[in-house]
Amino acid sequence: MTATLEQNVASLEAPAPSFRASVSEPDAIRVLLIEEGTRGFLTDELSKQGFAVRKIASLPSEPDAVSDADVIVLHCDRAKISSIELLVKLHRQGFDVPVVVLTGEPLPAHECLALDKGAVDVICKSRGPDVLARRLMGVVKTIRRRDRPESGRHMKCGKLALRADVSRAYWKDVDVGLTLGEYNIVHLLVSNAGRYVTYRAIYDRLTYEGFIAGSGADGYRANVRSAIRRVRNKFRACDLDFDEIENYQAFGYCWKKPA
Repeated sequence: MTATLEQNVASLEAPAPSFRASVSEPDAIRVLLIEEGTRGFLTDELSKQGFAVRKIASLPSEPDAVSDADVIVLHCDRAKISSIELLVKLHRQGFDVPVVVLTGEPLPAHECLALDKGAVDVICKSRGPDVLARRLMGVVKTIRRRDRPESGRHMKCGKLALRADVSRAYWKDVDVGLTLGEYNIVHLLVSNAGRYVTYRAIYDRLTYEGFIAGSGADGYRANVRSAIRRVRNKFRACDLDFDEIENYQAFGYCWKKPA
């Protein structure tokens, strides 16, 4: 019987392989991939895109496996409780490395539980390695921006509270359940409350500056509209009267300035 991730935590003694990448830049993003089995697909795909990847089957006792990473990818074939327990274990031990859960079954209940237990994002692996790579870049970029001295760790705007240390948004003290990308959008809008933010600026926060997607030069606008729709729906799940996000057609969106 194959051991679970949590069962392997205490039993793995062999040293983990070093970070491997197809490029030698010293500032390559270091990804710790925790994945059961001997599959090497993700390691190879991420390495080709410039990530320095270190793959292990479980969390070893040596703390450097986590502390040396910029981001952790926890790859699960299904919604296993061991993945949630590992998230809890990481945070209980004081590790603040962001964790992304990659799963083939992104059930809403499992996604919410993973986010509640400390994951910064939950991604369906059917989205493919390119999407995963972009999301990992976004995670690390956000964390590095957050760690700058001038960046505030908390922000309040009316009934909204943002906690940058865990990338969580609270409406009337209730966690809205935003993904990292959605949180980044809300943070951008709230930082410019009362002013409209362009579609391009919002999409840059989701990906990176100048990234092209969709059909035509402005194809990314459909992605932005979908993202805003998801954000609104999550806020309305907490408050049916939520209407803080306004749209200026063909230009962008605005978070209302508190009265």
